[in-house]
Amino acid sequence: MQTLTVALGERSYPIYIGSNLLSQVGLYTPHIHGKQVCVVTNETIAPIYLEQLKNCLSASQMSCVVLPDGESYKNLSTLNDIFTTLLAEKHNRTTTLIALGGGVVGDMTGFAAACYQRGVNFIQIPTTLLSMVDSSVGGKTGVNHAMGKNMIGAFYQPQAVVADISLLKTLPAREVSAGLAEVIKYGLISDADFFDWLEQNIELLMSGDETALTYAVLRSCQNKADVVAQDEREGGIRAILNLGHTFGHAIETAQGYGNWLHGEAVAAGMVMAADLSMRCGDISEGDLQRIITLLQRAKLPTKAPADMTPEQFVDLMGVDKKVLDGRLRLVLLKSIGHAIVTSDIDTKLLMETFAACR
Repeated sequence: MQTLTVALGERSYPIYIGSNLLSQVGLYTPHIHGKQVCVVTNETIAPIYLEQLKNCLSASQMSCVVLPDGESYKNLSTLNDIFTTLLAEKHNRTTTLIALGGGVVGDMTGFAAACYQRGVNFIQIPTTLLSMVDSSVGGKTGVNHAMGKNMIGAFYQPQAVVADISLLKTLPAREVSAGLAEVIKYGLISDADFFDWLEQNIELLMSGDETALTYAVLRSCQNKADVVAQDEREGGIRAILNLGHTFGHAIETAQGYGNWLHGEAVAAGMVMAADLSMRCGDISEGDLQRIITLLQRAKLPTKAPADMTPEQFVDLMGVDKKVLDGRLRLVLLKSIGHAIVTSDIDTKLLMETFAACR
């Protein structure tokens, strides 16, 4: 097991990364301060891992909330199911929520923890590659709205993150690919050497090699932890973590949440961001092709949906957290391993990108 720290002063917390961690009681005990625990999971994960987790937790009162599975359920209505259980079973301010699942479960559990009695502790146990390297780290929590993804939420940090690589053995191949989109993102935004490593090892990751996956999760989490420590609430550098996301969120919203997985939409969005970066003269056509090739090797889409118009993209991208004072901000690449955030976007070049990437 390896341990990273997200350095946020008094709110710093560990990320434990390794195999067969789910049942290690000692990882949870220091982070559960009261006698009540509520595990939030979903109907896919519960039959596989819920009992294993419950058997290793020591709590006088344990509740479980099993949510429906899927991005389409990441909304205020489903969130209310968590509050109903907490209230019905009289959980108090010393309770600890534990998120056992992917990004949807983690985001909703964290948001519930931020809101319940104005804030209770929670622990993240991500069960997908995407949630291990992205959504479980950094304290972004929230739900979707029909008009925009993740527009309702809060910054709220967990007490700990337990990333058990063994849990990825039951992950479908499509979900592995979706997680690799976020892994590749870290190489693009700030870690060119990691991008090189990914080019050499992508097939190992696709095959589920535990050693390669452990290294990829560790390197990704370290990259994210470093950025979050500098900018917890996305006032500056943290925005680079959104490479491809403004385009990708527009795809997810237009296509209906869950029809494109988050990582799939981000992959297409990163190609669009890279294409625009090339048109701005910052990266070469060769760099763009390297990015496209790596994403294709990871079995990820590299084109936006053909039925999305430029006007639809512009409209949906305007309802995005990256919009500031009415101006669209995009994360673009100066080079592989160096991302920037800019509002200085040439509309003509943006339209050329829309035309080229569909």
